[in-house]
Amino acid sequence: MSKDRISVYKFGGASVKSAEAFRNLAQIVQTNGSEQRLLLVVSAMGKTTNALEELLNLASQQREYEQAFLQLKAYHQEVLHELFPDRDHPVYQRLDHLFELLHLQLGSTPQNDNFDKVYDQTVSFGELFSSSILHHFLEAQGFPNTLLDSRKYIQTDNNWREARVDWGWSERLIKRDVLPLLQEGLVVTQGFLGGTNNGLTTTLGREGSDFSAAIFAFCLDAEGMYIWKDVPGLLNADPKYFQETVCYAEISYQETVEMAYYGASVIHPKTIKPLANKQIPLYVKSFLNPAGAGTKISDCRFEKFAPAYIIKENQCLVSFSVKDFTFISEQNLGTIFNALSELRIKINVMQNSAISFSICTDYHPTRLHRLIQTLHDQFVIHYNTELRLYTIKNYDADSLAKMLQDKEVLLEQRTRTTFQFVSK
Repeated sequence: MSKDRISVYKFGGASVKSAEAFRNLAQIVQTNGSEQRLLLVVSAMGKTTNALEELLNLASQQREYEQAFLQLKAYHQEVLHELFPDRDHPVYQRLDHLFELLHLQLGSTPQNDNFDKVYDQTVSFGELFSSSILHHFLEAQGFPNTLLDSRKYIQTDNNWREARVDWGWSERLIKRDVLPLLQEGLVVTQGFLGGTNNGLTTTLGREGSDFSAAIFAFCLDAEGMYIWKDVPGLLNADPKYFQETVCYAEISYQETVEMAYYGASVIHPKTIKPLANKQIPLYVKSFLNPAGAGTKISDCRFEKFAPAYIIKENQCLVSFSVKDFTFISEQNLGTIFNALSELRIKINVMQNSAISFSICTDYHPTRLHRLIQTLHDQFVIHYNTELRLYTIKNYDADSLAKMLQDKEVLLEQRTRTTFQFVSK
């Protein structure tokens, strides 16, 4: 293996949720990183992002959040105490400073400001915490490394919570600064985060750390990107819902993109495109069994492979009917699509009949309420919540029977290779 080879490793929240997890991560780096240049992209620890979202909600509603803040800080300090027995280690001062900044951010959260903008400035602290701890811990374990602020290199617009990347600018910065740093040793950086040209923090979409790693892999012309998960590889179904699963040994970019689009939780939907554009293979590996084969995602083709089962929770089915019982026209659809776009409501499935148009979307109560307010003069609108969207990729008769058993179907759609339905 050539020392000139660059690989990007992405570690999710489960792989840094505890002191033991950090030690396991260091072991993976020691075993796999001796003959290559590594850039490590890390997510927030455990369920920290959820905790930060809850803190922000409390602060924005002017409710008491001190106890929840102290609980989050205590969780991080507990991990620090196990990893760094010397309480004078500089990592303690660094974490205290970051928590002070977070506290100031929460305290200055105005009730009626742009919530999505405030969200990005607040929730981003999770990755700042974890990357600082990882940087210092690896250094203590004898791995010289540079802590890189990804917000200065992944340059984006200000489309808060799902910022769009300026690829040309980001690539120039990363090639100029990060390539030389990799010659000196490991580079540690944050997933999920980007930055605007005036220094504000943006985020790349929930679970966007995979996408961050793909951006760095693309800009560095990496030979491979590795996502380390708590599963043996890319599975055909979520073990939370299915007792029997199949791990794909190899699968194509196209199949993976479609699975991610339909809601498979292993890969962020935007991850594949930059990798496929430069033919960079993606490997999904288990941090619980690093020696396992995992899954390789590349430009490959297979005649047939195991059906993939995907379930999206917390779905909402919305139906629009024209009030005078005329047909649903292209003009009606344009009005609906414009409202959906303005409110950033994404359609997971859509279907129209002569006099109605139905969509299945993730349930966001505030956005749904605003949608109804916007369109109630023109349409009769009905909706159902607490639903699931089921998708079967590469379905067959057995897989259909398995998924449809004992379910009330509210909407279904079928193509040559994909079957979807909405149910309670």
